[in-house]
Amino acid sequence: MDTLDTVVIGAGVVGLAVARALAQAGREVIVLEAESEFGAHASSRNSEVIHAGIYYTPGSRKASACVAGKEQLYRYCEERHIDHQRVGKLLVAARAEEQPRLQQLIDQAVACGVTDLRWLDAAELAEREPELAVHAAVLSPSTGIVDSHQLMLSLLGDLEHAGGFLVLDSPVLSGSITPDGVELQIGGISDSRALCNTVVNCSGLWAPDMAHSLGLPSEQLPTAYYARGHYYALAGRSPFRHLVYPMPSSAGLGVHVTLDLAGQARFGPDVEWIDRVDYTFNETSEARFRSAIAEYYPGISARDIHPGYTGIRAKIVPANQPAADFSVDNTAFHNGKGLINLFGIESPGLTASMAIADEVAAMLEP
Repeated sequence: MDTLDTVVIGAGVVGLAVARALAQAGREVIVLEAESEFGAHASSRNSEVIHAGIYYTPGSRKASACVAGKEQLYRYCEERHIDHQRVGKLLVAARAEEQPRLQQLIDQAVACGVTDLRWLDAAELAEREPELAVHAAVLSPSTGIVDSHQLMLSLLGDLEHAGGFLVLDSPVLSGSITPDGVELQIGGISDSRALCNTVVNCSGLWAPDMAHSLGLPSEQLPTAYYARGHYYALAGRSPFRHLVYPMPSSAGLGVHVTLDLAGQARFGPDVEWIDRVDYTFNETSEARFRSAIAEYYPGISARDIHPGYTGIRAKIVPANQPAADFSVDNTAFHNGKGLINLFGIESPGLTASMAIADEVAAMLEP
């Protein structure tokens, strides 16, 4: 049986950020990824937005990690020449009755440390986004977009430069937590057993199941729930210069407008609760999308949209419950050895990835 220092399970953006931070702290790090490429799931099936930190409960891990991670991510992208833009976002109240909710979001954001939001008057709103038809709007200038693939490639490069490495096609099949560390049964091309001092479970959608397969009892673990979101692409030239977000729903941020780095607009995601990981695109959702978009962009009726892709949020609470906070669980880590689990790392996980990595690294400091 092989003996390893630190294994990170999962090579999404959070797993790679955690592995990078641990390798740069002097640990010998291996990332095990079940797929044949890194970032194959939530990290490449999202809006690629750098969030400001508006939607989260003050004092929560999501709020603090998003606000800190946003600044870290912008600095990192600038230093490494990773494609990104501070395009800004408009939060909009489509109708007068939504304005109190918009004000609540602003108050919440300020409590989280977001201090650059400002209301737009009708003239500035019309100048910035003439095709919007809304009652009120607030500008978030520190919201941006990033090339998530470039970001992950850079994190991987840093990991390798620090002596760590990524092993693809190597699913962790099972394991157990022992006084000497965590034993792993690794499948795929690795096909081996290993005793690891430290294992960090960053397996995203499968994190609760992975923790159970490593020996933690199910009653101590959150349940995995899956909320699929569809994205539609807008054909032709985008009418928007900013991201546009309506009032959030119970499980997501509403069917919003995002832009890619080429300026192409897309709409989404919606929220569709499913019972397993399934990226099938349900094209019957188009009518529902058009209705939601028309609330703030009536011009959608004359525009073509076509199916883009789907993504799935790693939920740890069911439908109709408030979103859970990020969970960084080290209850199975004792005396410098054991397992750390990251549960419920949904949006703003990409934005918060480097801050989450710092938190994990701090937990493992001797």
